[in-house]
Amino acid sequence: MRFVIIGGDAAGMSAASRARRNDASLEVTVLEQGRDVSYSA
Repeated sequence: MRFVIIGGDAAGMSAASRARRNDASLEVTVLEQGRDVSYSA
């Protein structure tokens, strides 16, 4: 299964890490328009 997150801010990265914790086989893709993403999640 694929999970696409639009927005690499703190909320987007938090959603990505939570989704991966819930299902380790999940393919997570984060799309961010800018060149920086948040690593604080």
